[in-house]
Amino acid sequence: MAFMVKSMVGGQLKNLTGGLGGEEKSEGEKSPAEAQGMTREEYEEYQRQLVEEKMERDAQFAQRKAERATVRSHFRDKYRLPKNETDDNQIQLVGGDVELPKELAKMIEQDNEEEEEKNSVIGQLSNIQNLDLDSLKDKASATLGDLKQSAEKCSLM
Repeated sequence: MAFMVKSMVGGQLKNLTGGLGGEEKSEGEKSPAEAQGMTREEYEEYQRQLVEEKMERDAQFAQRKAERATVRSHFRDKYRLPKNETDDNQIQLVGGDVELPKELAKMIEQDNEEEEEKNSVIGQLSNIQNLDLDSLKDKASATLGDLKQSAEKCSLM
């Protein structure tokens, strides 16, 4: 409302005086600091803070990208796939030594444990069809129990 009154009255006064008087800055000609309602020093500090925050966000983003690249390179090594140069570059950008987040490290550790279990003898036996592993365990423990009892009965031992 005040803007409308100012523009109507100001325009009429300018026409009457012939535009002679001191030149005033219109609202479009204000400096960015004045437009924000700050002093120049406050505005410069504000701009500096914005730049610092942006740099921090960029660093965190680069760190996350490097962590993901590390996971991908881990799986490439595990499954003997060719290496990817972009992943290597992302890791080197951060500094080369990237720690995985705890969740990702746990996932990799669980995956490694599963692989070790599958590669073990019992893991290979579990892959054979028509083989009841629980019954084999029961029979083995029963046999061990029988051997212990017979060893206790033996007079030589």
